[in-house]
Amino acid sequence: MSNTEQLIPGIYETHTLHEILTQPLAWQAALDVVVANQEVIQTLWKAEEYSDIIVTGCGSTHYLSQAVAPLLQRQLGRRARPIPASELLLFPETIIGPGSRPLLFTISRSGQTTETIRATVLFKQRYGGPVITIGCYPEAELVALSDLALVMPEGQEQSVVQTRSFSAMLLAAQAAIALAHEPQFQTMRSLPGLGERLIATHHDLAKQLGGDTQFERFYFLGSGLQYGLASEINLKMKEMSLSVSEAFHFMEFRHGPMSMVNEHTLVVGLLSDTASAHEIAVLREMRALGGKTLVLSEDPIPTEAADFQVNFHSGLAENNRAVLYLPLLQLLSYYRARTNGQNPDHPHNLTAVIVLDAER
Repeated sequence: MSNTEQLIPGIYETHTLHEILTQPLAWQAALDVVVANQEVIQTLWKAEEYSDIIVTGCGSTHYLSQAVAPLLQRQLGRRARPIPASELLLFPETIIGPGSRPLLFTISRSGQTTETIRATVLFKQRYGGPVITIGCYPEAELVALSDLALVMPEGQEQSVVQTRSFSAMLLAAQAAIALAHEPQFQTMRSLPGLGERLIATHHDLAKQLGGDTQFERFYFLGSGLQYGLASEINLKMKEMSLSVSEAFHFMEFRHGPMSMVNEHTLVVGLLSDTASAHEIAVLREMRALGGKTLVLSEDPIPTEAADFQVNFHSGLAENNRAVLYLPLLQLLSYYRARTNGQNPDHPHNLTAVIVLDAER
């Protein structure tokens, strides 16, 4: 498929490819729903009724919580923790300390995931704090349980793996957080256009790397705000292509995992602004060990650290551009799946929603 075809309906080989390529439309919807709820969101951030924030989800949305929680803490100055919904449900006393007054921030594409619903019910019964949810289905049970729901039907998907929904929910969360510093939110309005440009410019690179059979294993490195994104893209590679794939913090990769690096390895670095010098040093070392490196960053980095690089040139602060890391790496996972003979629309052993039995 040529890049000029990507927004013409009816020509995509799979639902997954269609959903990846059209996600900037869902990004615009995410920004619009935040604008529609701006006053309520800003009032909530200023409220003194809660002391800390628990961000929860399952699978992809747990990794989304890993991207959202550190940003909440950085932007709002309140302690925020990412916790799998099952842990909040089964071990709440290990998460919520005596005397704390938590706010619960839930994320679920369907709004019907059993662990997240049950964890939310338990939270409301025991702690009574406010509940925010982000999702894609307005009639979902989780929406009904929430005090504030940011819902983007445009993020809905026919495929099992989350691509368009994940990025739309991430952008809604980060745009809502940016309202704590409203000028930051205004700069984020450029993201849908930036996403379209990024996809058009680098689609062929993703297809090339995904189809390169010399790569037998993939490592995704991200630190700070990017670690949750690295974990999510690692999950996409596993789900869609059944490839050997792992995610690590940059500096942690030296502590053992780099023993796996050789000429059959692609190391993907999601660079931060804060620690880029340290991260670039890790990538240089991985190249010296024989691995190939793909780097995503705002600005160009030295060529001795990157075999391939994608630069955003967005002009946005690190707090506000996280969604730009996703499309190329989703496409990388997609084309690896096709190379491996997998159907990304129907990944092995998976369903779109995990619904448990009625036992409590």
